[in-house]
Amino acid sequence: MLDRMKGPILKSRDEIAVMDRANRVVLEILEIMREMVKPGVTTAQMNAVAEEELAKRGAKSPFKGYAPMGLPPYPAVVCSSVNDVIVHGIPSRAKLQEGDIVGLDFGSILDGFVGDGAVTVAVGKVPPRTEELIRTTKECLDRAIEQMVPGNHLGDIGAAVQEHAESRGFHVIRNFVGHGIGRRMHEDPQVYNYGKRGRGLELREGMVLAIEPMLCEIGPKLRSRLQRAGRDGMVDDVRTDADRWTARTLDGTMAAHFEHSIAITADGPKVLGKAVA
Repeated sequence: MLDRMKGPILKSRDEIAVMDRANRVVLEILEIMREMVKPGVTTAQMNAVAEEELAKRGAKSPFKGYAPMGLPPYPAVVCSSVNDVIVHGIPSRAKLQEGDIVGLDFGSILDGFVGDGAVTVAVGKVPPRTEELIRTTKECLDRAIEQMVPGNHLGDIGAAVQEHAESRGFHVIRNFVGHGIGRRMHEDPQVYNYGKRGRGLELREGMVLAIEPMLCEIGPKLRSRLQRAGRDGMVDDVRTDADRWTARTLDGTMAAHFEHSIAITADGPKVLGKAVA
């Protein structure tokens, strides 16, 4: 979900404090949905609960009704992406089954600022390789966050994701990126989940970025495209459903997605919405 970009917008301490509250709403409601995940539950049920919880907290959804680049308005407050759906899956009445995984991408608007986050959750017991995919994607997010200090570059973030994902034999989705975030859900800069260290825009105190690695298992169609493009080449690695939102892996392989909104401060990266231990 990307708007047109206008340029990086640095945030003051007071603005970051507001964004911290907006993201606390996101993390609280993501946790409520995470606890709902089990066989027999539907993503439509989770969406209904999330919408109720937003209202309880006096927050609104940045997702519902969102219609960038001529797309139809998104119909829900949460993107629920099951199994081979990478991102932007639309909640449905289909029941989750043992062995599924579901990505939950969720946002809030509170006091004029946007929060954005995502988790991927296993439904019951899943195969070891699927467990590794989920774990590796979360580790990629953690490693990306470590790079978010003044003086580093966007390429350091992307390289941290790419290096770890590829060391585990997974593919980093190229067609979707992280982004700046603030009063709008999508601000400059775009944050690629692959790249080279020391390249790209220099990170500055006051930048707030939504970092969201998306990984998938590699099937034969994707492997062929990767071989043709080379390691650092752009790869068309997504197929989109007729609804124009639901983005799937080329081969029907599993995909995982994690996201946090991060403020770059003089004291290091601050995960917004997350209590300091």
